[in-house]
Amino acid sequence: MFTDVGGLKLLTLAVLAIIVFGPDKLPKLIQDTMGFIRKVRSFADNAKEDIRSELGPEFKDFEFEDLHPKTFVRKQLMGDGEDPLGLKGMKDTIDIRSVLDDKPAAPVNGRTGGVSFDKAAPAAASTGAPLQPGERPPFDPDAT
Repeated sequence: MFTDVGGLKLLTLAVLAIIVFGPDKLPKLIQDTMGFIRKVRSFADNAKEDIRSELGPEFKDFEFEDLHPKTFVRKQLMGDGEDPLGLKGMKDTIDIRSVLDDKPAAPVNGRTGGVSFDKAAPAAASTGAPLQPGERPPFDPDAT
């Protein structure tokens, strides 16, 4: 929010403050503002400590920064240095070079990493044959 404030803007604000408040009242105004900021910070720190003490010892590692949505999602999905989603294992099974060269992937851990996109044989329903009682209809992967 305040990252785009440069030297010229700060100088303009200082000159404007001197003009509006005057050189005799400006030091008192700065002192009052700094005292207010200190009180707000101490109030926030006391509130955090009260919440931590009320939560109990099982939440001793609780950080309020973890409640930020980006941090919360990152921590819940990726864990603390772990791989709960198995992304590293998936990365090891995918062979990008074979995909780019249009060659079949080499087997990894006894499985091939490639996926076949060939069309399956026509289903029985497309031939018009009626289903027997209790028979499940054929699955069409293109329809889902």
